[in-house]
Amino acid sequence: MDRFCGSASLMIVSDLDFTMVDHLDPDNLSLLRFNALWEAYYRQNSLLVFSSGRSPTIYKQLKNEKPLLTPDITIMSVGTEIMYGESMARDDDWEKYLNHRWNREIVTEETAKFPELTPQAETEQRPHKVSFFVEKIKALEVIGALTELLEKRGLDVKVIYSNVTALDILPKRAGKGQALAYLLKKFEANGKVPINTLVCGDSGNDAELFSIPEVYGVMVSNAQEELLQWHVENAKSNSNIIHATERCASGIIQAIGSFRLGPNVSPRDIKDFQKCRAEIFGPSHEVLKFYLFYERWRRAEVEKSIEYMKSLKLVLFPLGTFVHPSGVEQPVDHCIEAMTRLYGDKQGKQYQIWLDQVSSAQVGSDTWLVKFYKWELSGEERHCCLTRVLLSSKVSMLSIFNCHFPS
Repeated sequence: MDRFCGSASLMIVSDLDFTMVDHLDPDNLSLLRFNALWEAYYRQNSLLVFSSGRSPTIYKQLKNEKPLLTPDITIMSVGTEIMYGESMARDDDWEKYLNHRWNREIVTEETAKFPELTPQAETEQRPHKVSFFVEKIKALEVIGALTELLEKRGLDVKVIYSNVTALDILPKRAGKGQALAYLLKKFEANGKVPINTLVCGDSGNDAELFSIPEVYGVMVSNAQEELLQWHVENAKSNSNIIHATERCASGIIQAIGSFRLGPNVSPRDIKDFQKCRAEIFGPSHEVLKFYLFYERWRRAEVEKSIEYMKSLKLVLFPLGTFVHPSGVEQPVDHCIEAMTRLYGDKQGKQYQIWLDQVSSAQVGSDTWLVKFYKWELSGEERHCCLTRVLLSSKVSMLSIFNCHFPS
């Protein structure tokens, strides 16, 4: 929360499954579009928050399967766990707050009386969350009876039904909406309330996010009926909540444009960078441009032109050095020659590059040092390395490949 001094320009709070991540999109194109947009324009002065029903365990599994960015904050287990940064440091004060009139042993004792409930995996049973599967036809009756029993035992709980199958029992104080409200109060106490907040979801356990005052909200086009019905009954007149016409992460990009929260054209959507020049030099954007060109070059999605390579040689510092993660050093012009030979070697194959945690610092009057994690997917293999690049605003491409470090 202290990554920069002032308020975040934008805070995006997004569910993961079928909101940020489209499991019906095997190439992850919408997610990669969002990634490029975020790292090019927002990472430096905005906050990315993932708010998921997943436990930390299966969240980490998803990160190994999908090209997810590293969020600033993760809200896990339907709003019962809040963690910060890449290390996922826990917010112990939040979990202490949830202990009010909560007793997990009583919950498990009472739920055992309902044969209709099938326990979810052990990884999904958390200190402040007890989770089951239940058929939709039986859900309403079970929720009513269970809530009454737990109240008689002196507990203050909420029961959330989502995805037409999942039933979660939480402390009354927990939930995605309450976790977001808690974060906003912490920001307010530090004088750092985000200028704009956009919440994004697709299912019933996301409904609370849209109840937070003064936030913008997007229900992605593939949102489930349970969320759409909640919207009709509770927020139909709220013009700050829209139902996107695009799926998942593409719907989030659409909402950024609809609410005019900032740039909404992903670098991945720009086919010819030479015809699209930013008025203000942006180090992050320049780095994204180069690696997208490199990906397209190897996939033979750009013309094999010697002029491209000549342009690179003109703008790259002639004495620049490329340091491979193995420690082997090569002159920059040798790297350009190697890149020329790689044209089309990934044509027709799965090959994608995305950048994560892009940050830049001005180190001279017209020079920036840019650091980021570069991810490369080739078939089933994923590789990552911490990368540093020195940029000059006098040119429109990378001026020095400085060095790569294995992560």
